[in-house]
Amino acid sequence: MTARHRRRKLPARYAAILSPLVLSLLMTFIVSLISTLKSLGFHPNLAAIWMTAWGLSWLVAFPTLLLVLPLVRRIVGWLCEPSTR
Repeated sequence: MTARHRRRKLPARYAAILSPLVLSLLMTFIVSLISTLKSLGFHPNLAAIWMTAWGLSWLVAFPTLLLVLPLVRRIVGWLCEPSTR
């Protein structure tokens, strides 16, 4: 890729928000699909029902991740040896 066509990246300061955003989107996408399939099976309106479930679950998951991520990092730091780098 030439310098002229390089994709622009966000500044590093956005990583603290972007990480839980991406994580919550991917996790709720997969978990809501599994939950919807388990509840309804292959329903004719599966896609619409799933997208509604996904949206609702993401609305809960993203703010929850923002709140609990500092606690999770502390717990992981308590359980793991510090990096030698």
